[in-house]
Amino acid sequence: MNGKAKQLIDAIIAQRSGGNPTLMITTRTKIMLKGVNPERFLASTPDDPVIIDKLRRIGQELGVQIY
Repeated sequence: MNGKAKQLIDAIIAQRSGGNPTLMITTRTKIMLKGVNPERFLASTPDDPVIIDKLRRIGQELGVQIY
């Protein structure tokens, strides 16, 4: 399956920001500061279990429900 990391990043940003453009940028920055650059992941990017696990932890730290 490809694109799981992109889906997780989009879910974190959408839930955390609630559609507010300023919070979208802030959330992207927080994800980058935690070691994952959201711009590097596309829908065609192969899944990496390490990155997916890291994104799940970031989501938990930011208080976002990820499934």
